Amino acid sequence: MSVFRRFADIVRAKINKILDHAEDPRDTLDLSYTQQMENLQKLRRSVAEVATARKRIEIQAQQLQKQASKLQGQARAALAQQQEDLAREALSRRAAIAAELTELQAQHLQVLEQEQRLKTTMRRLQAQIEMFRTRKETLKATYSAAEAQTRVGEAVSGISDSMGDAGQVMQRAQDKISAMQARAGAIDELLASGSLTNLTTGHDDIQAQLDKVASKGQVEAELAHLKSELAAQTAAASLELPGPNPSPEEALSSKGESRSSKGESSDHEPESGP
Repeated sequence: MSVFRRFADIVRAKINKILDHAEDPRDTLDLSYTQQMENLQKLRRSVAEVATARKRIEIQAQQLQKQASKLQGQARAALAQQQEDLAREALSRRAAIAAELTELQAQHLQVLEQEQRLKTTMRRLQAQIEMFRTRKETLKATYSAAEAQTRVGEAVSGISDSMGDAGQVMQRAQDKISAMQARAGAIDELLASGSLTNLTTGHDDIQAQLDKVASKGQVEAELAHLKSELAAQTAAASLELPGPNPSPEEALSSKGESRSSKGESSDHEPESGP
């Protein structure tokens, strides 16, 4: 039995926590004000009902007064005609009406007192409701201002849910960008070192090395050809324009360069077929 009671207590505690979190004080104040206004309307209806009952008693008393006056006149008329029995009957009925009037007067006093108490209660309740309405509007304005201030503070400090989500999204995007940049740089390095094959060019690593060697050989051949042309132009210019006799060291250096250029030229000339 205690287990079920504890379970019920836990459920009630959870429900109260959820309700407290979902409750808006402004809505609660408005609901309380509406309930008080409904109570005031009920009290007003009660006052109207009591006043109607009082008025009904007054009308009935007036009718009985008329009947009593009429019976009094009839009794006098019967005595004037020497009809004592008829006069006695009229007076008996008048006495019964007088008893009813006495009872109605007592009821009238009770209803009147009840009406006065209800009116006093209604005025007091109306004043309390007016005070509650003023206090309610003040509390609602204070709560709205505090709520707005809290939201502004959360937005500025970045602790609101929207700002936190935006910051997380930006951080994830920055992490992805950094990862993609690192991956692209690593792939470029691997392609440049030949560890990976570039499928877009249609050549493998060996072919790339062969192309590199061929390009280097072609550059060397073109460089040797330019050197030989430059040496030939220099020799022709020295023959056409007489100048001072070169020193033995310059002559030997010129002959060595000529021989070296001729040897490099012969090395790079293709062999003729048989």
